[in-house]
Amino acid sequence: MAGRLIANLIVMGSGIMIRAFAQAYRQALANASKTGAAQEAMENIKRGSKMMTDAEARQILGVTENTSWEEILKRYDKLFERNTQSGSFYLQSKVVRAKECLETVQKHKQDPS
Repeated sequence: MAGRLIANLIVMGSGIMIRAFAQAYRQALANASKTGAAQEAMENIKRGSKMMTDAEARQILGVTENTSWEEILKRYDKLFERNTQSGSFYLQSKVVRAKECLETVQKHKQDPS
């Protein structure tokens, strides 16, 4: 009889706790949307992913905004080959991502629509 009572208390208590946590979570979401923290968190997630800015890409390739596309491709080839020989896959992938980023910028310059 005592075991049954304890089991009922545990089940009822866990139900109450689950409802309280759910309510607290909903309130936290409401507070985050009011303060803009949710949008900021999403922007940080997007930024933290594989997105690279054109300034970072130019820094990786060692070029400026005034550098011609042909010169950018020469720099890319040189850095890609250098990292192929030294075996740094990480740096090689950064060089590839930098070129891809600058290709996107170049396409937007040519076709601003």
